[in-house]
Amino acid sequence: MTTIHTIPLESSTMKTKTLPWLACVLSVLLLDSIPLQELHGESKIELLWPKGAPFANGDEEKDRPKLIIHLPNKQLANGTAVIICPGGGYAALALDDEGREIAQWFNSFGVAGFICDYRHRGKGYGHPAPLLDAQQAIRTVRSRAKEFNLDPHRIGIVGFSAGGHLASTTATHFETDPLNTGSPTNAVSCRPDFTVLGYPVIAFNEPFTHLGSQHNLLGKNADMELVKNLSNEKQVSPQTPPTFLWHTTEDTGVLPDNSIVFYLALLRAGVPAELHIYEKGRHGL
Repeated sequence: MTTIHTIPLESSTMKTKTLPWLACVLSVLLLDSIPLQELHGESKIELLWPKGAPFANGDEEKDRPKLIIHLPNKQLANGTAVIICPGGGYAALALDDEGREIAQWFNSFGVAGFICDYRHRGKGYGHPAPLLDAQQAIRTVRSRAKEFNLDPHRIGIVGFSAGGHLASTTATHFETDPLNTGSPTNAVSCRPDFTVLGYPVIAFNEPFTHLGSQHNLLGKNADMELVKNLSNEKQVSPQTPPTFLWHTTEDTGVLPDNSIVFYLALLRAGVPAELHIYEKGRHGL
């Protein structure tokens, strides 16, 4: 027998009123009859911008952000998907433990995983390239929901560390227009339906800020209005998607204050939210 445990949502009110699909994702599942090797279905890699990424510095491998697709076995697929943003301080990407392994874990209970291999400083890019890539990932998955056997209203985003900052940016900046096209909206929405943040970078220009992520994304002498705009606890609104956060007290890489200030901002805005801070555990656990 294969038993897979996930984290339950304990509030029945939240489960039924506001987070039905997230409650499903985080509930306990017992997969008694399906061997582990059969939990995963199709996986492949596609270019996020087939005709070339905006603000690309060239046409090398580093200039071509990708979408790494992990679809669950059709027996398990439940129509829900997550865009996965690995961390790496906006200087690299932890594509294995915060990407592939996460996608396969979601696949194990029927959720499709789409890893966003976004541009970052290690590839020669700062803002707005990472945000554009994450928004494009959401739009791509939503626009092809039928092809991927998904419900277009059950597409969330998951992010870890600096990838958590990127995920929280998509959750708070979905009406922005980084390409300056004159229209802040798109025929396909880039707003995630729910957000899951693991030990995320959130706040900029604060005593607990992870300066490496801030400087890699914005530079060391960024305009203070831009710094404020991308300090995401300041950008939460009632339209921000329902959010689940977790952190650890022992995290000295990205202090748990980041999750706390975002959670409090969500509460003030009336957004359904849940925060777990565990005592033990290093950053990147």
